[in-house]
Amino acid sequence: MQTKIAQQTPKIAVIGAGFAGISAAAYLAKNGYEVDVYEKNSTVGGRARQLETENGYVFDMGPSWYWMPDVFEKFFNDFGYQTKDFYELELLDPGFSVVYGQNDVLDIPADFNALCDTFEAIEPGSALKLQQFLEEAAYKYKTGIEKLVYKPGLSLMEFADMDLIKGVFKLQVFTSFSSHVKKYFKHPKLIALMEFPVLFLGATPEDTPALYSLMNYAGLKLGTWYPKGGFGKVIEAMKTVAEKNGVKFHLNEPVSALEIDGKEIKTLSSSKQTNAYDGYIAAADYHHVEEKLLGEKYRNYQEKYWDKRVLAPSCLIFYLGVTRKTERLGHHTLFFDEDLKQHAIEIYKEPQWPSKPLFYVCCPSRTDTTVAPDGHENLFVLMPLATNMEDTEALREQYFELIMNRLETYTGVEIRKYLNYKNSYCVADFKLDYNSYKGNAYGLANTLMQTANLKPSLKNKKVENLFYAGQLTVPGPGVPPSIISGHVAASQLIKYFNKNYERDI
Repeated sequence: MQTKIAQQTPKIAVIGAGFAGISAAAYLAKNGYEVDVYEKNSTVGGRARQLETENGYVFDMGPSWYWMPDVFEKFFNDFGYQTKDFYELELLDPGFSVVYGQNDVLDIPADFNALCDTFEAIEPGSALKLQQFLEEAAYKYKTGIEKLVYKPGLSLMEFADMDLIKGVFKLQVFTSFSSHVKKYFKHPKLIALMEFPVLFLGATPEDTPALYSLMNYAGLKLGTWYPKGGFGKVIEAMKTVAEKNGVKFHLNEPVSALEIDGKEIKTLSSSKQTNAYDGYIAAADYHHVEEKLLGEKYRNYQEKYWDKRVLAPSCLIFYLGVTRKTERLGHHTLFFDEDLKQHAIEIYKEPQWPSKPLFYVCCPSRTDTTVAPDGHENLFVLMPLATNMEDTEALREQYFELIMNRLETYTGVEIRKYLNYKNSYCVADFKLDYNSYKGNAYGLANTLMQTANLKPSLKNKKVENLFYAGQLTVPGPGVPPSIISGHVAASQLIKYFNKNYERDI
């Protein structure tokens, strides 16, 4: 007679302790698995690490926009908590500001009626158009969050859902984002405002599906929030949740090899130890895992595949400590005083260091007194940049001077004169710290041919107990999608064990 008995509790290894890795680890541990997370750096967080200086500044090294608050809330709710159990959220008002010229600044109010008034003042009739635009975007957001982003992208049958089928045209997957925006708005200021989120999604507005107007809904309707203490508090909270469920973190411990026997990975070797696991989630850079940790015959994709992918940008970042206040800067300021289209072309179409770059400044010390000494300012300055660019100190300094000239003119403050901390981060650092493919900062571009099932597969097709999570697989780039990616990968690994982990005796 044959019967089935469960073996001992499966042990899981997660590679990478960014948002996706911690999310995957927490969900697996909650479901009773033993989970070890391996992280090459000295702290968790990946791109959301924090940099603390000896003279009192705390910099978020990467993410600074807290959009889609419901995704964060869902993560903590799934473990019996709320975000407020770990950190305080503040709704920013204005959510952000857009600088079109020295005396031409658009503040985006948190109140939607005030936002409609702002639009109407720029383009008569646009308040109604904004409402219509965001009603469509709300449908996409709700459908996207409830029906699309939690799909693993492994089969077209995942989309055999009557609501999705009926709403496929409303989702506008095959419509250009740029043409969609221009159906509603004519004024160049409003067009630039609506198109700005896709600059960070990884393609020009012309090449991005109109589906992603859901980002406009997230930013303009759900609001721009700030976690007091910075994004490091979010990572810290997620790590706490994972540890409360039994997850163990191994820091300063890069993974060096995965040993495969038959169709399964049997052991993982790090810089400090070799251990056997039953399942694996690779939340480190997808390309790096395939290229450096798997033999060629076990890879989902060869190098020519990766080389043809459209990547979201890299960026040049400056972390600046300033010994006086810069009153004219708000928490988030976008400098759109140059041509958005030209900068986008120089990122995606004709890769080069930009001739007249747009850039973004985050000044969290306007909201949070804990991130800079009293009377000082904490500035995070980011310029989107094509991937795999030459990255030298001379180039970084050239662009620092260019950006500072514009920023000082705008603020009326000689920022360089008051600097007591300065650090930069660029393509070479992304490669060194995160094994980032071509030094990308945001992952894979959300183009039509890289949406949903057309993204790199969440499951290894040749190794049965290996799944991927993070910004190079489903659902895509950004912090909320990375949290979701970890959840989806964990769910698929659990399904694998439910199907395969019992044995005949």
